[in-house]
Amino acid sequence: MINSYASSDDAAVAIAGARAGADVVRSMYGRRLNRIDKGAGDFATVADVEAEKAILGVIRAARPDDAVLGEESGQQGAGDAVRKWLVDPLCGTLNYAVGSMLVAVNVALRDGAAAVADPFSGEVFFTDGESAWVRLDGADDAVLTPSPATRLVDVNLDPPFPSAPGFRAVDLLTHPGFVERFRPRVVSTTLALAWVAAGKRAAYVTDGGDLSGSVHFAAGIALCRAAGCVVTGIDGAPIGEAGRGLVVAADEETHRLLMSMTRSRS
Repeated sequence: MINSYASSDDAAVAIAGARAGADVVRSMYGRRLNRIDKGAGDFATVADVEAEKAILGVIRAARPDDAVLGEESGQQGAGDAVRKWLVDPLCGTLNYAVGSMLVAVNVALRDGAAAVADPFSGEVFFTDGESAWVRLDGADDAVLTPSPATRLVDVNLDPPFPSAPGFRAVDLLTHPGFVERFRPRVVSTTLALAWVAAGKRAAYVTDGGDLSGSVHFAAGIALCRAAGCVVTGIDGAPIGEAGRGLVVAADEETHRLLMSMTRSRS
């Protein structure tokens, strides 16, 4: 089965990898899984490890010369390789470990194709680096179309908070303008970014450093860019080596409003 991907394009490899990981995550859901301590309150489970193995199997079969950075297995291949895959086998481990289905599987080729799979809905959000779609078995691919109509904004409140006290995401939730125009949702999984690209959310906000090369965010950022979302740091600057956090909005107006609210708190 894996060898059948050897001649496929990068988007197909990303989709196949994300699906392989999602199959593992779904099959192990609900089991009592030992936690693998990673320090600072973070941990992985056997599901994270096994899902990553499944994803790496797909990538190695299809793109044996490419480098890979996996959340659980680390760097494989040259760190400065032109082609590098970024793999987060279970985004939302904290949710998964307590029986929540709000998780995702992320596979991204740096500066290229990417896929985000929802193991429980069966949806796979993907991009070839230029356009973005969602695929559900038995249905035609649908183009991802961002929209601010829901007025729902996901805000990541997970530590650390590198931009405090100048920026604290929790303050955004109490800003009078935010309360008037939006409704908050609080998550910490790449599904939130996929939902902005798909029109299920108006925006997503998180603090942090440079997230463009993060295994946790690369696939979601690629989706949102390809779908036409506005993607910047929390200061409105382009994300990159000097970036801080992430603001992804369905349209310019939503982005402008969020920027004005965060700056008024700074």
